[in-house]
Amino acid sequence: MLTFIGLGLYDETSITVEGQTALREANRAYAEFYTSKLIGTTIEDLEAHHDIDIDVRDRVGVEQHPDDILEAAEDESVAFLTAGDTMISTTHVDLRLRAHERGIETRVIHGVTAQTATSSLTGLQNYRFGKATTLPFPYAHGADGLPASVTETIDANREANLHTVVYLDIKADREEYMTADVGASLLAEEYPDLVGVVVARAGSPEPLVEAGTMSELAERDFGDPLHLLVIPGRLHLLEADALCALAGADRDALEID
Repeated sequence: MLTFIGLGLYDETSITVEGQTALREANRAYAEFYTSKLIGTTIEDLEAHHDIDIDVRDRVGVEQHPDDILEAAEDESVAFLTAGDTMISTTHVDLRLRAHERGIETRVIHGVTAQTATSSLTGLQNYRFGKATTLPFPYAHGADGLPASVTETIDANREANLHTVVYLDIKADREEYMTADVGASLLAEEYPDLVGVVVARAGSPEPLVEAGTMSELAERDFGDPLHLLVIPGRLHLLEADALCALAGADRDALEID
């Protein structure tokens, strides 16, 4: 059995009860934290809390050389761990399909994702989110200005009156995390007066939610990572009320249906 377990968003306690039970019953545990990580804990604390050794793999060890993981799952109960939900954003469908090709039974135990937490924290209606996009560090995409993948997604969602989640680049292997002020400064080159909403440290005991124009957000400090940005479409009246109450939005700057 190969069980994919989402650890949730923040620390060793963010996992669901079902996930915790499955992890503690596993014979072996593997994890990857190159796509995201739990900012509020360490590998050592995870291992101690769940009483299991965790073999942390890099991208190559998961995507190109997973044979030893699969071989172990042929005879034992193996857990594969990621932050968030293992099949949302940190998707590992390829590994699951390789297991199926070998006749290995698989299951998925879900964890809270950044997008669902963002909807809950901001008060924006979940069914009104369109396609998400990722804003890379400028050196990572090697071109001037915003990548077309970012602007085209934002523009298409706004035209369809949908909200956009903008994930901010993570280089977890180097402990490098784009902060919302940096992301806003990059977006302000194209959208200086567009209202955005910062969500910082979702899943932690003290998450932050703060709204403003991109130019305004670029000048603020939002503390420790992880951060993301939301660009709202036109707002339902209740969504506008939520952003004013929960994120300190200026009602006059919002686009309201």
